[in-house]
Amino acid sequence: MTSSRNEGARFVTVARASAGLGVALIAGAVVAGALGQRGFFRGYLLALVFWTQVAVGSLGVLMLQYLTGGAWGRAVRRLLEAATRTLPLLALLFVPIALGLGDLYEWAHPDLQDPLLARKAGFLNVPFFLARAAGYWLVWLGAAALLNRWSEGRSRPRGEGEAQAGGRLKALSSVGLVAWTLTVTFSSIDWVMSLEPHWASTMFPLLFIAGEVLTAFAFAIALAALLGVAPGTQGGRAYHDLGKLLLAFVMLWAYVAFSQYLIVWSGNLPEEIPWYLRRLAAGWRGVGVAIVVAHFALPFALLLPRAANRDRRLLGATALLLLVMRFVETLWTIVPASGSPGAASLHWMDLGLPVGVGGLWIALFLRELGRGRGGLDLDASSQP
Repeated sequence: MTSSRNEGARFVTVARASAGLGVALIAGAVVAGALGQRGFFRGYLLALVFWTQVAVGSLGVLMLQYLTGGAWGRAVRRLLEAATRTLPLLALLFVPIALGLGDLYEWAHPDLQDPLLARKAGFLNVPFFLARAAGYWLVWLGAAALLNRWSEGRSRPRGEGEAQAGGRLKALSSVGLVAWTLTVTFSSIDWVMSLEPHWASTMFPLLFIAGEVLTAFAFAIALAALLGVAPGTQGGRAYHDLGKLLLAFVMLWAYVAFSQYLIVWSGNLPEEIPWYLRRLAAGWRGVGVAIVVAHFALPFALLLPRAANRDRRLLGATALLLLVMRFVETLWTIVPASGSPGAASLHWMDLGLPVGVGGLWIALFLRELGRGRGGLDLDASSQP
């Protein structure tokens, strides 16, 4: 009991510090934007996209776990549920994006005379963009609310057992995963790919989906290892399964990313190659190489051995590395879209705003995790 209260107090302390840092950084960025510094909306979009990947990716992984079962769910389910309960905050934080569409997206200017944009105007226009965004958030918020309520036993009919409740969760997840895939697909097109409306890739939404699931797995595994969530009665089997799943999505992400690059390189079309030219020129080339090494090659080598997936600390460190590289890859995707083709332009808000929004997100996540702390199976041997 005392240990539980100490953990709760620690959560509150970290949450308050995180919220304070978040508010300070966001307020500083707003003041800098009001004084004429450009870069607020780009940094804010980067922040929102990354942290939405964690929450919405957790929703997808949670539904995947309800559909497939498996011991690995015991180690991360409460972490995933807490992450999905941050979606109302992220939906609220989307409002500034709606106000800054003209600063972010070329197609948002109705007086722009461009034949290609004119042909896409039926899809890329402000009212339809906002309507689609509202639909995405409604689907995500609704699915997360139902999964959390049914998982915790609230709103469960009298006399309904665990098996019946599990059946409802599985039925919801089977439909929800289809809706989740469609909404993530179109949100990736709307929020990220349309930053460069003259470029299009049929592989990009799949790359975004793989990256989103990978982000959620990396976050949950890193935090489970840090908190010392016990793997259950089967020894390290749950962590072993989590490691294999993490490796599988690392490989899927790498396969789709290479396939997209290969298609663009072999086609060598003037409307396609500028996307990669921007990201492989000057300073961005080094970031691209770092992504290849630290986002794929190194995690692949660390996760491949069987013994590595049973070592909680090594698995947690690898997951943390992947989480950091997921942010780097998201930055590499978004920031060059508005920069000069031959230079790497990085504004302080491109790092400050993700940290600021992350501060608010982490504060809410820890509050939600503390509220559901009783559902976490902690390994007492790992606690201080």
